[in-house]
Amino acid sequence: MHRLAVALALLAASGCVTKTKYAALEEVLEQRGTELDAAKQQAALCAQELAAANGRGAACEERGAELNREIQRQAAAARANELEAQDLKSDLKTQQELLARLLKDKSQLKATVDEMRGALAAAAEREREAARRVAEYKDVLARFKELIDAGTLQVRMVDGRMVLTLPMDILYPSGSAKLAKEGHEALLAVGRGLATIPERRFQIEGHTDDVPIRTAAYPSNWELAAARSLGVVRALLEGGVAPQRISAASFSEYHPTVANDGDANRARNRRIEIVLVPDLTGLPGFDELQRLSTGR
Repeated sequence: MHRLAVALALLAASGCVTKTKYAALEEVLEQRGTELDAAKQQAALCAQELAAANGRGAACEERGAELNREIQRQAAAARANELEAQDLKSDLKTQQELLARLLKDKSQLKATVDEMRGALAAAAEREREAARRVAEYKDVLARFKELIDAGTLQVRMVDGRMVLTLPMDILYPSGSAKLAKEGHEALLAVGRGLATIPERRFQIEGHTDDVPIRTAAYPSNWELAAARSLGVVRALLEGGVAPQRISAASFSEYHPTVANDGDANRARNRRIEIVLVPDLTGLPGFDELQRLSTGR
């Protein structure tokens, strides 16, 4: 623009350009100057916008970098949370397994406690039953003290049963089932004592030695032992024992007290035993056995 103005000035000075052309050129020059100023302003504005754009680009880059850093932090936090979740899941599984073991142990402990309680209850019941049996035994000893002291009666436990034993020599003559007077009187006394024992049943058992007998009345020791048992039953009935509480049995020579290897031992094996039939209703498990036997 400056060079154009200089050129116009030179042309005017040399007289080669008319005034009209000079004016036109000057007008063009001013217009070009105006356009140039506008272009400069536009360029400055563009430069400002470019600088602003560059600034926004830098800010965007910084924001992008910050977002990337945040994404990395979030990813790291997510990984940490995932690891913590895995640890918690593992801990939960461990706790569940521990709880399951504790519940199982508790169940087993409860079963053990219940078993112990049941065992203690059964032991207490057995102790009460034993105490009752001992008391009953002492009671029988007291009831028949005179006969025991006189040697007429012996009280002992045989195979868990209380047995009153009378020697055969005071009851029956050898080979006979007819009661001797002394034996009859002794049995009456025994009957009176048995009649006072409440709610017990009695079985009269006849035993012989191994010497065989073969008579018309007694073809074998079975018949002799049975006849002697029935004779004792009749005497005890006279003594007051209720008939529904008494029974008779014969064992012949097959349940000896001692070996039949001499006269003294054979005499011991010839005997009458009065057995107090055990009352099973007081024993543990009786109710269950009763249900099984009745099918209920």
